[in-house]
Amino acid sequence: MAGQQFQYDDSGNTFFYFLTSFVGLIVIPATYYLWPRDQNAEQLRLKSLRRVHGRCLWYRLRLMKSQQSIVPTLKKAALLFGWAVFLLLAYKVSKLDREYQEYNPYEVLNLDQGASVSEIKKQYRVLSLKYHPDKGGDEATFMRIAKAYAALTNEQSRQNWETYGNPDGPGATSFGIALPAWIVDQKNSMLVLLVYGLAFMVILPVVVGTWWYRSIRYSGDQILISTTQLFMHFMYKTPNMNMKRLTMVLTAAFEFDPRSNKEATIRPTDNIEVPQLIRELGNINVKKKEPPFCYPYSLKARVLVLSHLARMEVSEELEEDQRFVVRKSPALLQEMINVGCQLTMMANSRGGFHAPRLVTIENCMKLTQMIVQGLQESKSPLLQLPHFEEEHLRYCISKKYKVRTLQDLVSLKDSDRRSMLRFLGEEKYDEVMAVLGSFPHIIMDIKLQVLDDEDSNNITAGSIVTVTVTLTRKRMAVMFEKEQEASICPGEEAANTEEAGESNKAKTKVWQNKNKGAKKTAKSKKKKLTKKKATPAPVKAKQANGNVAGNEMAAAASAAASAAKEEDDEASDKGSESDEGEANKDSPSERDEESDKQSDTEVDEGAGDDEEEWEALQQSIQRRERALLETKSKVTHPVYSLYFPEEKQEWWWLYIADRKDQTLVSMPYHVCTLKDSEEKL
Repeated sequence: MAGQQFQYDDSGNTFFYFLTSFVGLIVIPATYYLWPRDQNAEQLRLKSLRRVHGRCLWYRLRLMKSQQSIVPTLKKAALLFGWAVFLLLAYKVSKLDREYQEYNPYEVLNLDQGASVSEIKKQYRVLSLKYHPDKGGDEATFMRIAKAYAALTNEQSRQNWETYGNPDGPGATSFGIALPAWIVDQKNSMLVLLVYGLAFMVILPVVVGTWWYRSIRYSGDQILISTTQLFMHFMYKTPNMNMKRLTMVLTAAFEFDPRSNKEATIRPTDNIEVPQLIRELGNINVKKKEPPFCYPYSLKARVLVLSHLARMEVSEELEEDQRFVVRKSPALLQEMINVGCQLTMMANSRGGFHAPRLVTIENCMKLTQMIVQGLQESKSPLLQLPHFEEEHLRYCISKKYKVRTLQDLVSLKDSDRRSMLRFLGEEKYDEVMAVLGSFPHIIMDIKLQVLDDEDSNNITAGSIVTVTVTLTRKRMAVMFEKEQEASICPGEEAANTEEAGESNKAKTKVWQNKNKGAKKTAKSKKKKLTKKKATPAPVKAKQANGNVAGNEMAAAASAAASAAKEEDDEASDKGSESDEGEANKDSPSERDEESDKQSDTEVDEGAGDDEEEWEALQQSIQRRERALLETKSKVTHPVYSLYFPEEKQEWWWLYIADRKDQTLVSMPYHVCTLKDSEEKL
């Protein structure tokens, strides 16, 4: 078996193959991931949001950033330079000559192909007299001449040459190492050793150590582990946490400490500006000596958050720090909710301590909304809208309109709304209505089931109930459109309902009024049901509020149940009468046969219903499994926030709670992918 030989590249040609492949492996993926996406698409998206979000802080900052940023240009320049190097190397490789040449003994002896044996011997004598070492010739040249002569005159050597291309027979396989030979040269050994030591003993350990040190300090949500421990300590210590205490715990996070986070800063001017803001804000527990609330970074962050909620003006330097604190707060509050859920599960499983109260978890959610909107808890939610100031609220809360919430504003008629907002011009009024129309209107559909049971809708004591919630998001503008459609022809709808009622009365026969008591209750239920349907406006307004929407859905479910019961009563009345009529005609044997057929059909229908329920159950399970594996984008709909420094997406919390005991029944699920409709367990 032939051996193997490894040798470095003396000419340096093989090294270009290696270098071209290496540069290509870097440039091609980097172009795919790092090349700046189409800037025009982002500009078009911002342009489409301008009518609604044009006054928002994040929108104005985004426009300034897109105009001033040179990062996309630098990325393009670096990638183009990489492609230029790659193409240059590829061109260099294409021009390299192949070094391998086939061995030809005729060329060594300077003979023509196919020369005779006598000519070969004659030429060998001439060259031997010239290159023999005893005659003062070159030994290496003479050895090549002797090898060529043997290849042409010796039968075995000639056969090896014709078969393997070498008179000596099959030679060793040669592999070229794609590194220049000067790397292993004795003269450059110290330099090469120094480079290897610097790369593998200094640079690589520093990079890995830095990455590892940073990764162990942060959780999966990029929150400092020390901050999570701080939240757990105070939520364990104070299960019932009011808004004031919650703000103090939030601003004590180590993300705002310059020693733990380089993005946080403590400026020399803070000693002058922060005390001024404290005097303007009033009592914010400055004298509290409990660490870390008394630390300078915590006090500064608390002042900045409270001034943001009060919509106070601060200096440019403090405004930059305020944006940093406000930007970090929603993620920190979400971490507090996660910590509260962990403590609740620990308390339920182990016991021995009090779980965080429901009011604490809900205050975290409420504080997130307050920070995003830049509003204090006691302020009117109408101040979320553009052009609304404190002095304008007196027009809304007057006895004539009594508008205190956004739902009240939506439920007003268009004429009353225009009259109430007369302090706004036509252009400002249109902007307010555009913003109000972009607000979400959530419809929540709840389904209770006992999975893996014969009757999944039958809930008994001790059964494990699966709650499936379907959230459907619509724009508030849909409600305005329905309101306008309802206001166009209310008389026609009333006439249609009256005509439908008269036609139903006309269809009722005298002989059908057998159970008078049942018919009276059915009629009373019909009246109640039509009353609920005749007043759709309050239902719409209540559905905008999540708490009242559940009551409305329960009422709608009871109304549907009563309507279904009424239809069953009517069907049973008709069925009993038809049975009596047929009983007078048929004999007892015929009646027995018919009863057997009816029982068989009922069994078949029951089996068919069970199969349908089983198939529906399997489909729902498969759909949920696919939903778990599917990765959805968390970009849903931008939130209208006048004072939040970055674009915030609409996210929701979904949970079941016991208001009486102030405890969580299920852990809050953070719905981050609700665009149009979402189903959650």
